[in-house]
Amino acid sequence: MPDTTFLLFSASVALLFLASINKAFIHHELDAIPIVGHSGLLSYWTALQVIFTGGGPALIQQGYQQYPEGCFRIARLGHWLVIVSGPKHVKEFGDAPEHVLSFRGGIENTLAVSQVVGRTIAENTYHSTTIRGSLTKNLQASFDGVKEEVEAAFDDILDLPDTEWKTLKMLDSITAVVARVSNRVFVGLPLCRDQTYLDNSIQFAIDVIVSGQIIGFFPHSIRPLISRFVTSRNKSISTALKVLGPVIEERLAKADELGADWEGKPNDFISWLLEDAIGEERTVHNLVLRVLSTNFAALHTTSMMFTHAIFDLMTRPELMQPFREEAERVVAEEDWTKNTVNNMVKIDSFLRETQRLRTMAPIAMLRKVVSKDGFRFSDGKFLPEGTFTCIAAHSMHYDPSFRDNAAEFDAFRFVREREAFEAARNPGGQDMFKRQMISTTADHLPWGIGKHACPGRFFATMELKTMLAHVVTHYDIEPEVPGMRPNDNVFGLSTTPNMWAKVRFRKRAVPKL
Repeated sequence: MPDTTFLLFSASVALLFLASINKAFIHHELDAIPIVGHSGLLSYWTALQVIFTGGGPALIQQGYQQYPEGCFRIARLGHWLVIVSGPKHVKEFGDAPEHVLSFRGGIENTLAVSQVVGRTIAENTYHSTTIRGSLTKNLQASFDGVKEEVEAAFDDILDLPDTEWKTLKMLDSITAVVARVSNRVFVGLPLCRDQTYLDNSIQFAIDVIVSGQIIGFFPHSIRPLISRFVTSRNKSISTALKVLGPVIEERLAKADELGADWEGKPNDFISWLLEDAIGEERTVHNLVLRVLSTNFAALHTTSMMFTHAIFDLMTRPELMQPFREEAERVVAEEDWTKNTVNNMVKIDSFLRETQRLRTMAPIAMLRKVVSKDGFRFSDGKFLPEGTFTCIAAHSMHYDPSFRDNAAEFDAFRFVREREAFEAARNPGGQDMFKRQMISTTADHLPWGIGKHACPGRFFATMELKTMLAHVVTHYDIEPEVPGMRPNDNVFGLSTTPNMWAKVRFRKRAVPKL
């Protein structure tokens, strides 16, 4: 007799099949939007191909070429995904309010946030306000700790001999570094170096992505049941309560006894969360969950971004010297400060170019239409209530109509653009700043755009630039296979740097900055 797991799997597959047929044949409001891939019953086959064959990016590029500046749809399991392109549409997309185009609805459908992270986080995202506000305002004050932790983390995690090359599994090593550097700001010393705490935070971040995608394949009605089998959320929270819980409990107790601004209060993310937490959010359990969730956002994107940057740099050794010269020059002029990092414009341009070409997915800005009146673009294109929609970000980034030689990696592309705007238009004006890594524009979408643009991008940029400046001034790097950049991993509509790829590191025989 089949066991419970097999019965559950069989029932779920049947439900998915019925759901996909329902969407394919009944959702007539989308009839005016062209389909790329199969339609009708075969739309289910397209959805499976997108998931399991790595064909999603090519399918979206096909649609983009057929319908530039327009929209099209592809089949997903149980629903259609409408993909939009063109800067005008992107801006209207980003400007739409949450009660019309829902960011939360889009993320929930894909990553099942309420099942993986918890309904509390999914429904009340006040920590995003803390990130956008207090974290960003305190970047200058946090910089010395970030720089110190960058140095210590690379020394400890790379653990290099004095003069010999060492081969390292890159994504794992960088994730470990980012976990320490980020948590220097999130929870401070000594917890940011506690291995139990760090391992648990990293595992939680991995679990959110892996289990969230798995649960996201299933209909909403059975997701709570599926989550019991595929997520280790409760284990992660339990571990975090043991190692982080006492720290938060002490902070709450001191705030109650001495007031919100008690003498000696650490200037870290825990304190900033406490300033914004109200009612039931001022509990150890809920605050631990906020810190875990913030770790997920910080570790996942920053680690992958920096790993991509290392892969791009090691296969372009000619870039090492100009980056070293820039870092050494600005540090000699101002020592290590946040402003010093801001002035590393070549490193900034390189990271922005890596970000442009190494998107985490062929799409961005996933949304769900939640208004009963649907959503209508200014050119008349209409998306009915319940539609899942997004932007063809990768295709737009590679589109030569937006920038010259768009498919080529050009490390100093944005340096030249900034210089051109500075010279020709308004020195020090807004156009120049649109070419910085922190900037969001309608033709550069890694951070999103509009109301839901990544709130942590200012911290992430400071962290990434500090890390890269440290790497180029302290190490030599080269690929494990000479001249070869590791192929990215593609699963469904997610693209990640090769998680098994290795890079060779060696200490530079020069004094430290």
